[in-house]
Amino acid sequence: MAVPKRKTGKARRDKRRASAYRLNRVTITECPQCHEPKLPHRVCRACGYYKDREVLEVE
Repeated sequence: MAVPKRKTGKARRDKRRASAYRLNRVTITECPQCHEPKLPHRVCRACGYYKDREVLEVE
């Protein structure tokens, strides 16, 4: 059976594991109505539109 000759250091171990904890970047798109940045598949907070329809009334 294969056995490691030396102990794996904490820094090396944690560096290897760190890639699993990385968060994905948030995708931000431009609203076609008001050209403000917004999250995809959500109502625009600036103008209240979603898919060319007014869903919320924004003042």
